[in-house]
Amino acid sequence: MSRFPWAAIALASLAVSAAACGPNVNVDQERTALMSADREWSQTTKDPDKFAAVFADGGSIYPPGMPMVTGGEAIKKTFGEMSKAPGFALSWTPAKADVAASGDIGHTAGTYEVTMGGTTEKGKYVTAWKKVNGAWKVTDDIFNADAAPSAPADAHVMMPAGELKWGPSPPGLPAGAKAAVVSGDPSKAELYVLRAQLPANYRIPPHWHPTTENITVLSGTVALGDGDTFDETKMQALPVGGFGSVPANMHHFFMAKTAATIQVHGMGPFGITYVNAKDDPRTKSN
Repeated sequence: MSRFPWAAIALASLAVSAAACGPNVNVDQERTALMSADREWSQTTKDPDKFAAVFADGGSIYPPGMPMVTGGEAIKKTFGEMSKAPGFALSWTPAKADVAASGDIGHTAGTYEVTMGGTTEKGKYVTAWKKVNGAWKVTDDIFNADAAPSAPADAHVMMPAGELKWGPSPPGLPAGAKAAVVSGDPSKAELYVLRAQLPANYRIPPHWHPTTENITVLSGTVALGDGDTFDETKMQALPVGGFGSVPANMHHFFMAKTAATIQVHGMGPFGITYVNAKDDPRTKSN
């Protein structure tokens, strides 16, 4: 019997074994690349799109005290809202990285610091990564604080009614109302609280705001309606103690059914755009 068939079988066996082992992976090189990927990711904290783009499809964040956030769009939205908080700043430093022998999965770990709303938190994190089309992508990111956050020294604010400084309606709103800033600056990108006194039948034609506006009725009754045409029959009344939240860019109209005082809070800068430009008091001649 010829020995060549046995030689062919042996060669085939070696080929199968080599395929099973896969290409050689330089683990040290991949570990260095992974550390670099984490450092580059830490430079995206001012851009929610770039921050979320580092996650693999189905990637998740596990923030403490909050539900898990999964998927690029959800992560971008959550991080974008968080980054709008006054004084927001986030940084982290990877301390180590480890990569599997296969070279396509690994993890990094390190420390972070985040400041938001006058409070600073320091903690540690672990991030799981995998190779996707040759690039390192985040699959899971979990972190927690080293200690409970301490409240800023000036967190407690009190303002007696007599200390409110009342003035005319904010620019862009119909005349006749009075307004007082309780906290923040509505003209800046920060949280604010505004109080308004409205005469009976005070109306704001169909319009929208660039940010979400939240309304609490302190006295009297107001009403809100959705759409591009002012229609009192389609308005929903909000009596004393009522609360309404109008999402950003939602077309709506407003009226005070009685003399009323409302409190508005949201994220600045405050803005208003009318569905019909002719309704904008800023375009009318004095």
